[in-house]
Amino acid sequence: MTSESGGAPVRWRTAAEQALYGPDGFYTREAPGSHFRTSVHASALFAQAVARLLLRVDTALGHPAPLDLVDVGGGRGELAHGVLEALSGTEAERRVRVRVIERGPRPERADPRVGWEDELPGPGSVAGLVFANEWLDNVPLDIAGTDGAGVPRYVLTDRAGRERLGPPLEAEDAAWLARWWPLAGAGPGARAEVGRPRDEAWTAAVRALGGGLAVAADYAHSRDARPPFGTLTGFREGREVPAVPDGRGDLTAHVALDACADACGPLCAQVRMRTQREVLRDLEVTGTRPPLALAHTDPAEYVRRLGAAGEAAELLDPGGLGAFGWLLCGVGMPVPLD
Repeated sequence: MTSESGGAPVRWRTAAEQALYGPDGFYTREAPGSHFRTSVHASALFAQAVARLLLRVDTALGHPAPLDLVDVGGGRGELAHGVLEALSGTEAERRVRVRVIERGPRPERADPRVGWEDELPGPGSVAGLVFANEWLDNVPLDIAGTDGAGVPRYVLTDRAGRERLGPPLEAEDAAWLARWWPLAGAGPGARAEVGRPRDEAWTAAVRALGGGLAVAADYAHSRDARPPFGTLTGFREGREVPAVPDGRGDLTAHVALDACADACGPLCAQVRMRTQREVLRDLEVTGTRPPLALAHTDPAEYVRRLGAAGEAAELLDPGGLGAFGWLLCGVGMPVPLD
């Protein structure tokens, strides 16, 4: 299948890599926040919670200098800047070293204290917190689909998003699928997302730690509840749209965090999986409404607290952002959560 507008079909991993990160790719020329809203954009409370988590890591490590925050897939640095603001006036502010790992360009107005790199730090070079908020869902992967005989094959696509089945899976991808997203007996037309590149990307992020905590917060599913037709989709101008690898919108697929946890396990002293709701509540994001009496004694403070409660409720919503999976991997230390 070829066409003037769509080009020759390729595997989805190749198509998404070019559409997201190529010379004219979505992340090399767009401000992602104008197309979709993450927890970072929803409220400053999120960055404040990450700052509290960083301080817990700091205590567990004995207050290293520098204290690292590595924001992986940091967009335009919104989380990094929010954490710096939350640390303002603390002793840790003097020691913190903040780096954004992002393949897109550094914003012109980025705080000079925020480093900007396009690759993960070297193995064992980080003492602190490696945080990846909605990064893994943008790590390109292949899509598998079953043919008329039930055999998993790569799904090929052109730039217009037109698909067809291609060759059978290579051995490593077939082994990953058999373990983490089995299609045996699924019948023709079933689909799965081959998450092996995410396992490898996450392991590289964890390996950067000499000591500290690595966190991946993302859309997620587990082996016992994989969606039968996958989750690959697109986002453009605030709306979910069909996945089309033309560089004009985001391409995302939910993450098999259980597979990522297994891949990084040998590097970690402790691995835990929690929902965002559970973690943020432990980090003092409660969503508690202020007492009504405050409206009479201090109306401005009442309005401020009421707004914060609404923002917290969005972050904690079990039917929305609160359902995000958090994978927490302690290297040389336990995970500092109750």
